Order: sequence, then C-alpha cells, then structure tokens
Amino acid sequence: MLKNKLLVAALAASFSLPVLAEGFTPSSNVSLVSNYLYRGISQTGAGPAIQGGFDVAHSSGAYAGVWGSSISWLGDSGVPNAGTELDTYLGYKGAAGDVGYDVGYLRYNYPGEYAVGAVKADTDEVYAAVSYSIVSAKLSYALGDTFGVSKAKGTTYAEINVSYPVADSGVSLGAHYGRQAYKGTTADALKAGGSDPTYADYKLSVSKDFSGYVLGLAYSSTNAEKGAGQFYHVLGKDLGKGTAVLSLSRAM
Repeated sequence: MLKNKLLVAALAASFSLPVLAEGFTPSSNVSLVSNYLYRGISQTGAGPAIQGGFDVAHSSGAYAGVWGSSISWLGDSGVPNAGTELDTYLGYKGAAGDVGYDVGYLRYNYPGEYAVGAVKADTDEVYAAVSYSIVSAKLSYALGDTFGVSKAKGTTYAEINVSYPVADSGVSLGAHYGRQAYKGTTADALKAGGSDPTYADYKLSVSKDFSGYVLGLAYSSTNAEKGAGQFYHVLGKDLGKGTAVLSLSRAM
C-alpha cells in the first residue's frame, strides 16, 4: 500500500547516510512514541507511532529534509488509506551574536483516497524562529488550506520553548506553550457552529540520553473544546486531552 511504502522509504532514509559533496552534512533520526502528539493534538487516536527522518545541512546554514510518521486521524475521519504523514522542508539557520535564527518552508503531505471535492489535509507553512540561551520562540504561518480547514491562509501557530540541559547528566528538562489560531471564512463558520478549531497547548518534558538513545517522558494538554461535535473529537476520543507520552529516539 502507498502509505506503507512512503513510511518505509522515510525510515530507510533515516538509516542511509550517503557520502555528500564537501560542506554538506547528512543526519538521520528514528523514534518510537506511545502517542504522536502534534501541537498538543493526538495524530494517532492516542495510539503509538513509528517515525523517522533524514536531513542534509550545508556549512552555509542552509538545510533540507524529509520526515515521516504513521498516523490515524485521517483514517478515523473516513479517508481510506491515509495512514502516513510525510513532511518535506528547507530553510536557513544562522546567528547574530548570541541570538540564533531559523527561517524556512514546511510542506505537510497526507496521502490518501480523498472523496471528490474534499479538502485535503496537505498544508504549506513558512516559519521563523529565534533563540537565546535556553529559550526559543517560533511563528508558523499557513499559506492556504490548513490540516483540512479550507481557505485558512493566515492561520498561525505561535510557540515558546525552554530546554534546560542538566550539566554532566545527559538529562534535559523542557517546557512549551503554543497557540494554534485559525483564520478565514471556514474557521469562522466552524466557530459559529460551535466547533472552534483554535486552541492553546502546553507541555512539560524530561529526557535522558543513554549513549545516543534518548528516552523521554512528557505531559501535554490543550484547552481545545471537548466533547461530541467538537473539532478535535473523533470516534469518541478527545484528541486534545491531557496525556503522558513515552518516547525512545536515536539520532545519527
């Protein structure tokens, strides 16, 4: 099936580090998670996921990559053969003194058998981030249809993150707050109908590096509206409810 081939390709790339021209550095990653949360919303109906990606960075600061994960939210919503998310991105990183910056473009791809006239979940965003010491802030801006909400250009996700490495321990502590704000006529209609897609999320996390294998535990929650009929309520599950997530990842 297409969804399986795409995810296998992404995972295979995460283990394949080809020899590149001078100035280019490849890297890869693979993860197992007990629940794939994105911006606080479960993409797997509170189930586990396998994920992997491959990146290439240039000494100039330019980079590009691909990342894939198993998902279930589209299939649960009635889209056949929609069990994979496959993202592609490119950008540029640099620093001005002690302040780091990162700008880029990200394309979320959700293959599946969509009904004629249905709005696909595929989404295009541009983003800009700054960082100083242990704190970073990022703004993502949607260029059109956004995760299945049509005519949503101008939708934003603003976030602030803190990552504190505990010296000589391999332990890192993290905190996150974000807000997904939908714009456009479709989002306005959803809100007027009692199913507002706009919400905020937060997360607290701790991780430990065991010789390159990182074990993580996080607690995430949102203020997304709960209950039947709401935007993030699928198959009797509130996908934005508070939950703990266990993860095991490896970067190479």
